[in-house]
Amino acid sequence: MEVSSRHHLRSDDVDELNDNLDDILGVTMDADSYELVEFKDEDRDVVLVDGEPLAAYFDDEPFLTVRGANEYPPERGVVTVDAGAVSFVSDGADVMRPGITTADDSIDAGDLVVVVEENHGKALAIGRALVDGEEMTGDSGKVVESLHHVGDELFEFNV
Repeated sequence: MEVSSRHHLRSDDVDELNDNLDDILGVTMDADSYELVEFKDEDRDVVLVDGEPLAAYFDDEPFLTVRGANEYPPERGVVTVDAGAVSFVSDGADVMRPGITTADDSIDAGDLVVVVEENHGKALAIGRALVDGEEMTGDSGKVVESLHHVGDELFEFNV
């Protein structure tokens, strides 16, 4: 991931980021600095929150990264997977219905979601819901498209 530019976010952009995270996930970040890092040949930008890549823009939508979701656990927009799905999701696989134990009913198809494991509640991935939350559990079918996961370039990104 090659950085093309890096600059501090304006206060209105910080407010928009925090308002969106609060509305979508019930998360309030309390930080002193917010820097936007733009990459060459990448479809997302990263926000360094006090120097850590805790937020990103996925298709121009502000959202937490996996590291951000572990730092600021979300109250909403969460899909929980069982132990059998952990290794697949951590490797970047899309999330399938049989691996899901619970999903937030407020999730709508197209929403960004945080995928967590059931034992410790740790975030494994960020994805896009393909169905509404109440339709996520079941016997078959892909329900969350993986966009970012533990161990990918964004997760490993260091300043």
